Amino acid sequence: QQVIAYLRKLSWFMDIIKLIEIFALVTGVPYIVLEVLQKNSMWYFGIATGLACAYSFAVQHLWSNMALNIYYAGMSVWGLYQWRKDSRAMKAEAGDAAASIHLNRLGTKAALWSLAAFVAGTAVLIWALRLAGDSNVFLDAVTSSMSVVATFWLGRSIPYHWLVWIVANTALVVMCLDGGQHWLAVLYLAYVAAAVYGLFHWIRNGKYVN
Repeated sequence: QQVIAYLRKLSWFMDIIKLIEIFALVTGVPYIVLEVLQKNSMWYFGIATGLACAYSFAVQHLWSNMALNIYYAGMSVWGLYQWRKDSRAMKAEAGDAAASIHLNRLGTKAALWSLAAFVAGTAVLIWALRLAGDSNVFLDAVTSSMSVVATFWLGRSIPYHWLVWIVANTALVVMCLDGGQHWLAVLYLAYVAAAVYGLFHWIRNGKYVN
């Protein structure tokens, strides 16, 4: 009877996990659509998706991606502030904030710092995740470091953040399939497709803010 009770409890727990993964998918799809269109409301979905994915990764003992999604939720607050500021700057320059997507250039200094952060972050995470018993050390570390850089570039409206997302989300699809997280794999596959479109859409319709 104790075994049966335990299995029932485990089944209920797994149902909750699946519901959270589905919730992440439901909130993640409008997030990526609004990101492509560069709508400020995207960041509200980013908070919800980040917290849901953080819980799902924690259950799978993927600590780096858990922390990463908490970082996403926090960065959503900063990103909302930054996008509103860039929108006001473009409106002051062009007189029509809705005319195009606001962009910022990736300077040499920012590019070098981003590269250094990626290399150092990956090395530290590989070491830390091995100690923590992470179930997929290399992919978890690499995708986390890439995503930190991409999210910062996104907040700064740097169009080439899409290239980083294409690579990182492709790796996350592989990692989720390997861990049996099929709903999240669908979400990240949608992110890959959206990132390809988003790159061309931003470059074609964007305007750089001085």
